[in-house]
Amino acid sequence: QLQLVETGGGLVQPGGSLRLSCAASGVTFKQYAIGWFRQAPGKEREGVSAISSGGGSTTYADSVKGRFTISRDNAKNTVFLQMNTLKPEDTAVYYCAAALSLPFDHSDYDFLPRWYNHWGQGTQVTVTS
Repeated sequence: QLQLVETGGGLVQPGGSLRLSCAASGVTFKQYAIGWFRQAPGKEREGVSAISSGGGSTTYADSVKGRFTISRDNAKNTVFLQMNTLKPEDTAVYYCAAALSLPFDHSDYDFLPRWYNHWGQGTQVTVTS
């Protein structure tokens, strides 16, 4: 059973940066693509970014392109989400999730819940002055 734990959330001013980590337990981590999602109060969950099992393919939501970077270190069973130039509208609980396969269609199709089998508990990111 793959378990995911997100860390790195916090309070930051607009224009600031945070790096989220998604640490996984389980020897099969390197077989999974990983996605980051977020959910703001009163809003639906949305996909933010995803990375293939080997790290060679990535995808981003239009709202974060050029500001967020996803990466992974399979030796450490961890996926990172570097978030720069943060905006108040980035405020949300951020979740990571694991998928055995993703289409990498570079659209919302990559973030359909049906791809994802395992979810973390989330970490809060608050962007405010």
